[in-house]
Amino acid sequence: MLAIAVAVVAFPTIVSGALAGTAAPKLVSANSTTYQDSSGEDAAAPDITTLTVSNNDAGAISFRVNIPNRPTFTQDMLIGLFVDSDNNPATGDTDPLTAGADYAIEIFGGEAALFRWDGSGHTRRAGDPPATSLLFAYQGGITINISSAELGNTRALRFNVLAFSGITIDPATSELDFTNVAADIAPAAGAGLYQYELKITPPTLVVKSLKPTPKAPTAGRAFTLRLVAARSDTGAVVQNGRVACVGRIGNARLRAQVQRVVAGAATCTWNLPVTARGKTFRGSVAVVFEGLKASQSFSRKVR
Repeated sequence: MLAIAVAVVAFPTIVSGALAGTAAPKLVSANSTTYQDSSGEDAAAPDITTLTVSNNDAGAISFRVNIPNRPTFTQDMLIGLFVDSDNNPATGDTDPLTAGADYAIEIFGGEAALFRWDGSGHTRRAGDPPATSLLFAYQGGITINISSAELGNTRALRFNVLAFSGITIDPATSELDFTNVAADIAPAAGAGLYQYELKITPPTLVVKSLKPTPKAPTAGRAFTLRLVAARSDTGAVVQNGRVACVGRIGNARLRAQVQRVVAGAATCTWNLPVTARGKTFRGSVAVVFEGLKASQSFSRKVR
């Protein structure tokens, strides 16, 4: 474990949304698994007790590592999260403790960094994921959030966590001193890596609102329906797409004068004939975006 600690902190640290001492963004979990680790191995070391991994439908992953004997993240601590993103121990890191790890996340000195296995070590290279989604927070343990897209678009992974304390800086050389390092690894050395499978519900378009203008269709005037739809996974409102408008007065079909997305709303506008008074207008608005569809119907008597 000491060799791994030296190897990890030898890399240049990349700041990636460090949030030490604050709450990490909460994920809407579509899937959550808790793992137990043995405790009390070394009284001088950070003692990992439980770990919980969850993901949401956007593919964001949250790793929560509970370390109750270290309520705060001190300057002598380092945490390494090793991820076998292709769930294949034959590829990636060759060290017996982290065998198969394709990525390493380092938390040290109040900063977070993501590294990728290059065949001989975990490094940063041109073209590697930018780690813009990497965030962390520490309170009685570490919470690390990262998008699966920055871990090779993983859907099934293996991982382990190493927690170190006792790291000092040599005042003469300014280099890190590991002489008095104490460490814990979860799962225990020789136990392999934990396994986790992402579960993601396919996204849909959800109708947020359907607004008629005016509130009731009026004979001889234009009538508009505006449908606002959003993705179920990200909550993002649809800003473009293909719009389909259907409008009828009785059995007669009306042609839509406007049929497109306008200012984040699928918009349909019909001109109602003066002869429509007292009859029922029946209409529907549908929007298709990236293969996803949302629609809603409307019916009301014409004034």
